[in-house]
Amino acid sequence: MFKRLIATGFAVSLSIAAMPVMAQDAPAEEAAVPAQDNKNRAYAPMNYNAAEDLDNLLYLDLSSGGRVAIRLMPDWAPNHVERIKTLTRQGFYNGVVFHRVIDGFMAQTGDPTGTGQGGSPLPDLEKEFNRLPHVRGTVSMARATDENSANSQFFIVFYPRFTLDMKYTNFGRVIQGMDIVDAINRGEPPQNPDRIVQASIASDNLPPPAAAPTAPVVPAGEITAEMLSNSQS
Repeated sequence: MFKRLIATGFAVSLSIAAMPVMAQDAPAEEAAVPAQDNKNRAYAPMNYNAAEDLDNLLYLDLSSGGRVAIRLMPDWAPNHVERIKTLTRQGFYNGVVFHRVIDGFMAQTGDPTGTGQGGSPLPDLEKEFNRLPHVRGTVSMARATDENSANSQFFIVFYPRFTLDMKYTNFGRVIQGMDIVDAINRGEPPQNPDRIVQASIASDNLPPPAAAPTAPVVPAGEITAEMLSNSQS
């Protein structure tokens, strides 16, 4: 009987380990602590001043017309922050949609195919799990089942999700524009997805993208000088 219980428990543990985990709300369980993680380590505090440390400030200008400011934290996850900076400066994120947005959970982006299956040409990253909690505004890296499969996709958390701690690499937090994140269209995928018009690092001093011009509203039957000029050209 004892041997049977051991065998059953072993089979259950294997089935749990095989379950896919891609920025999903995993069941609560005690996270294993990596050997290299020092229990007494003091992580760098969050700097909420958007006028400071501009080389670690990511701007996302969205198609909704708003700008989101994200504080990148290289002390938490240096390789992941470097990857975000590299792809941002390459223009990789420009035009990319939020392809998976779950109300009360998170908004995910970073896939140029818009399917959730794509990534960048760069190699996948090794995990940099840390003890920083997934609170509202947390920006964390998405991945497949393999813990070392993060590449370009990331997600922004709407509400605290502590079950993600030590399972996904937390590398930053929204410090301005969380209301804009809250307004991102929901869906898996959304019918009318919001997109990143421009991603930039603040120290590069790129101006916000110009808003698309809107056609003037002309009352029915009224002809403007511009319309008359176009008809004669």
